[in-house]
Amino acid sequence: MTTALHPTLLAVTARIEARSRATREAYLNVLASAQKPSPYRAGMGCANAAHAYAAMPANDKLVLRQERQPNIGIVTAYNDMLSAHHPYEHYPEIIRAAARSMGATAQVAGGVPAMCDGVTQGEAGMELSLFSRDVIALSTAVALSHNVFDASVFLGVCDKIVPGLFMGALQFGHLPAVFIPAGPMTSGLSNDAKSKVRQQYAQGLVSRDVLLQAEQAAYHGAGTCTFYGTANSNQMLMEIMGLHLPGSSFVNPGAPLRKALTAAAVERAVALTQSNHVGMGYHIDAKVVVNGMVGLLATGGSTNHTMHLVAMARCAGWLINWDDFSDLSACTPLLARIYPNGSADVNHFHAAGGMAYLIAQLLGAGLLHQDVQTVMGHGLARYTVEPWLDGEQLAWRAAPSLSADEAVLRPASAPFSFEGGLRLLKGNLGRAVVKVSAVAPEHRQVRAPAVVVNDQKELIQLFQAGKLNRDCVAVVRNQGPKANGMPELHKLTPLLGSLQDKGFKVALVTDGRMSGASGKVPAAIHLSPEALNGGMIAKVHNGDMIDLDCDAQRLMIEVSDAQLAARPSPSEALSTHQHDTKHGTGRDLFALFRAHAAHAEDGASPLLTNLYL
Repeated sequence: MTTALHPTLLAVTARIEARSRATREAYLNVLASAQKPSPYRAGMGCANAAHAYAAMPANDKLVLRQERQPNIGIVTAYNDMLSAHHPYEHYPEIIRAAARSMGATAQVAGGVPAMCDGVTQGEAGMELSLFSRDVIALSTAVALSHNVFDASVFLGVCDKIVPGLFMGALQFGHLPAVFIPAGPMTSGLSNDAKSKVRQQYAQGLVSRDVLLQAEQAAYHGAGTCTFYGTANSNQMLMEIMGLHLPGSSFVNPGAPLRKALTAAAVERAVALTQSNHVGMGYHIDAKVVVNGMVGLLATGGSTNHTMHLVAMARCAGWLINWDDFSDLSACTPLLARIYPNGSADVNHFHAAGGMAYLIAQLLGAGLLHQDVQTVMGHGLARYTVEPWLDGEQLAWRAAPSLSADEAVLRPASAPFSFEGGLRLLKGNLGRAVVKVSAVAPEHRQVRAPAVVVNDQKELIQLFQAGKLNRDCVAVVRNQGPKANGMPELHKLTPLLGSLQDKGFKVALVTDGRMSGASGKVPAAIHLSPEALNGGMIAKVHNGDMIDLDCDAQRLMIEVSDAQLAARPSPSEALSTHQHDTKHGTGRDLFALFRAHAAHAEDGASPLLTNLYL
C-alpha cells in the first residue's frame, strides 16, 4: 500500500521546481554537453594518456589502454589532524583493490583541504572556515578536470568538507558519484558531562587541567565527534539523499563492517558505470533536496545546513530558501534526541535503530519522497535496511520495526515534538534562523535589553567581569560572511548556558553562525542582511529592548522607525568597529571571497552569484 504524501511536502517540492525551472534547465544543459557514451579517456592524445597513467601498475595500465573498463576517481579530504578524517589514510588502497576485483581501476584524482572547526573555534583561523567549503568545491573541480574518470568516490565527513565535495561533484554531475563515510569515534565521556565541565570552567569553578581532561575523554580517538553537529548531520544527509550505502553513515572506524561497506561502495560506483544509472546531477532532483531538508528537521540537525544545503542545491540548479525550511519544519515531527537536543550521541542513535528506522518512519508518515534515484537504484525504500556481516559476507536486513530506545529515537506516531528542529524568525531586525530542538519551551521567549558587542571576545570579557548577570540579549554583530567570513561563535555556548542556569532570561542575536551543535539558549543566527550589508543589527544600541519569540517566529527591536532612521547608517556604525579581521592567518587571501559572498539565506558563497542564470 502506497502512503499518501503530506500536502506540505508536495507543495514545497512543487514551488521549488517552479522557482528553479530556468536554473535547473541551464544546469541540465551543462550536463548534457559533458556526457559521453564511451569511457571518458577514450580518444585522448597519447601524451595526455601517458601522463595520466604513468605511475600506475603495469596491469592497471593494460586495463586502461583497452578502454573497456571504468576508471574511478578518488577525491579525498584525508589528513591525520582531523579525527574524523584520520581513517581515510588507507582508504585508497581499499578502493583500488575493490575496483580491481571488478576488473576496473581507481586513482586518487586529488586531495581537498579539510580544517577542523573544533581546533579553530574562537581563533583567527575560524574566519577561513566557511569559505573553506568553497575552496573544497574548487579543489574538487580541479581534481576531476583531467576528465579520465567514469565515476567518482568522495572521502569526507566534517563540517564544510561534505558540502564542498558535493558542490564540486555537481560540476561533474554527468558522472555517477558515491560518498564514502568513515564513521564516528566510539563513545567517550558523555556529552552532558562534557558540557557541565565547560560551563564550570567558564565560571572559573574548575581549572584548565580539569577541562582538558574532560575534552580529551570526550574526543579520544579516530572518527567523527559523537555529538550531532554539522559533521554527523552531513552523514545523515548523504544517506537520506541516497549518496551513501544504506546504514553506512554511523558504523565505527576499524570495525570489520566498516571495511566491508567501503569495498561495497566502490563496487556500486563501478556497477553504476555499467548500468543505465544517470550521473549525480540528474540524481539530485527537487525530491532528493526536499528529502534532505526533512531529514535535517526530523533529527534536529545542524543550523549550518540552512546555508550549506542552500548552496549545495544551488549547484544542481535548485533554489531553496528559509521559507521552505520553515514550512517543512511545521509538518515534520522531531524523531531523534541526540546531543545537544538530548543526552545520547550518534552511537546511541545508530544502536536504537539509526537511519533505517528513521527513514522507514518518515516514509510511512508520507514525509519523504520514495520515488527518487539512489546509488543503490530507484526508490528510497532501499534505505530501510541495515548492513551486517554474515560471516565475512556483507548482507542486509530490514530495519527494526521498533526503536530500541525511545528516549533517543521515536516513531512518527509518537514524536518528541510534532514540529521540526528549525524555525524562521522575522521582524524589523531582518530574517534569521533558530534551532529550537534543544531549547526548552520555557526558554523560547526572551524580551530583554540588548548587550551589543562586535565580536565574541568582547562578550566573554563582559561575562568574566560579572557584567552579564541579568536578563539580556547578546547582540554580536559584524560576524557575517562579508565582514569576517562568518566564524562560528561556539565559545559563547557555555557562558550563555551558565547565565540561563542561574535563572536569567538570555538569548543571542547575531549575523554570524553558532556551532552545528547549537544548544539550549535561543540563538537567532545568520541574521540577514548582515551589518556590513546594511542590516538593521548595525543600528542596535546597548539597552534597546529586543523581543525574540521562537514560537511566534518574531525578532523585533522595540525602537520606533523614526528613532532608527535618526541613528547613524550601518556603514557609519561599522566605521567604529576597530577589530582588524582582514589580515593574518591567511585572511588576506580571502578578501575576494568576503567581497563577493552572498547573503546567508542564499548560501553565503562567493561562487553562486550568477551560477546558471
